[in-house]
Amino acid sequence: MKIFADTAIIDEIEEVSKWGIISGVTTNPSLIAKSGITLKEAINKITSLVDGPISAEVAESDALSMVEEAKIYAVMHKNIVIKIPMTIEGVKAVKMLSALNIKTNVTLVFSMSQALMAASAGATYVSPFMGRLDDLTESEDAGYKLLKDIKEMFKTYNFKTQIIAASIRHLEHVNQSIKSGADIATIPYKVLKEMVKHELTDKGLEIFREAAKK
Repeated sequence: MKIFADTAIIDEIEEVSKWGIISGVTTNPSLIAKSGITLKEAINKITSLVDGPISAEVAESDALSMVEEAKIYAVMHKNIVIKIPMTIEGVKAVKMLSALNIKTNVTLVFSMSQALMAASAGATYVSPFMGRLDDLTESEDAGYKLLKDIKEMFKTYNFKTQIIAASIRHLEHVNQSIKSGADIATIPYKVLKEMVKHELTDKGLEIFREAAKK
């Protein structure tokens, strides 16, 4: 499973890019707003730091408007992937962009039927939202079950669309993404930093430090 950074804050991307394990970046309007810069500025900076898929989200609108906005972002860099909302107009836009060989990431996916529509339209990626689905169902594994079901569906019907586990809130979501067979997990900075930690690792390091002193 590949690891994407789910942030538009340049300082965070600059730090995690140095770890050598980040394969891409996803952004959204709320993340861009937090970054304090425009989407175009963010794209230019991010593509200079990470050599992998960079998701840029278009504004939810009619299909033709989304396609026209997508074209603007797509020519900015070869790694740009256009983030499209899961709506009828979004599905239509994905179909048109697929015909233009522009990569797409269908976001706000919460069901197998939505994933099926996105994949049928030619989406490069679909992004099931684990955390938000868990919140809605008041379950700790609703997102995990959805990831597994979509993975099995894509395998059964030979779809090439890749699954990005999104809306990851904590380490258990990362573990569930791995177990589900998701192709990618897009992970916020806070959780990325937590992934390296374990209490037994900390205890072991302390033992090693004490041994080294002796």
